[in-house]
Amino acid sequence: MTSSSSIYQNIPQPLRVGIVGSGFVARLRAEILSQDSRIALTAIAGTPEKAGAIAQDLAIPHIYQYWSELVMRPDLDLVVICNVNRDHGTVVGQALRSGKHVIVEYPLSFHLAEAEELVNLAKQQNLLLHVEHIELLGGVHQLVVEHLAKIGNPFYARYSTKSPQHHVPDKWTYKPDLFGFPLTAAVSRLNRVIVLFGKVKAVTCQLRYSGDRLPHHFTSCICNAQLQFENGVLADVSYSKGENFWQPERIMELQGSEGAIIFSGDKGKLISAAGEMELDAGSTRGLFKKDTENVLSHLFDGTPLYTNHDSILHALAVANAAEKSALSNQTVML
Repeated sequence: MTSSSSIYQNIPQPLRVGIVGSGFVARLRAEILSQDSRIALTAIAGTPEKAGAIAQDLAIPHIYQYWSELVMRPDLDLVVICNVNRDHGTVVGQALRSGKHVIVEYPLSFHLAEAEELVNLAKQQNLLLHVEHIELLGGVHQLVVEHLAKIGNPFYARYSTKSPQHHVPDKWTYKPDLFGFPLTAAVSRLNRVIVLFGKVKAVTCQLRYSGDRLPHHFTSCICNAQLQFENGVLADVSYSKGENFWQPERIMELQGSEGAIIFSGDKGKLISAAGEMELDAGSTRGLFKKDTENVLSHLFDGTPLYTNHDSILHALAVANAAEKSALSNQTVML
């Protein structure tokens, strides 16, 4: 059976899906997909013990240690990529060249040039390439979009996250070569403000790691970037995590000529001359499910995706500029 209103050729039902990765997000994706009658979970590749456990729980028939074996399977229609950041670009490229639709967690790649090649390859092959940015589906972002016009001309934005960790695990997310430059690994931080304010023209960035096993493993990092947008908005984006931080933080602040929107966690307020209005973004639970449903609806029925390649590529261009700035200690123009 083939879906009739898809923008892609021959979308079968059930859609045969392979998962690359065996961590928390891979399991979550697999669980969500397993509940959809249009999907047949066919294969998983990852750490043998973890991948085996997911396969057993969700009746996935084929298990691989190496993703390269999975993406070459002729009987897969869609590959969902949730492995270490460093390998995303390589796996996406192999999957697209093998004729598979792709869902990948951000970042699409560490490098803008590779990301652009992958976007073009997907277009040429008429294949889906969806880069997950679930923050755009969250209540905070939705409320900011809804109320942005009420603050007049935006002047300044700040987005800051701090994640204390005592003690830091020996995981890939604390290894720079696997995790990537912090604002590339956490490129969604940049993408959020880019979606709101458009193109960035200049970036200044500072990065500091700490730990006894540098440069291979860090116990703390702080990465601060200052963005100048073409429309005049100035933004500070900060990403921090590890043992040197003691209080978690998630701040979204927007200041404008007529008012401000300020969120701490999921609680926020709209402030103007007329007074203050409480904004409650609700829970961040269920966003991966929303993302998956949006993608499947796009594949089967042709409904629009909530993300677009232009903002994803521009966010990566800004992340690459931030990395260059942090290394050179200079402002980088885009």
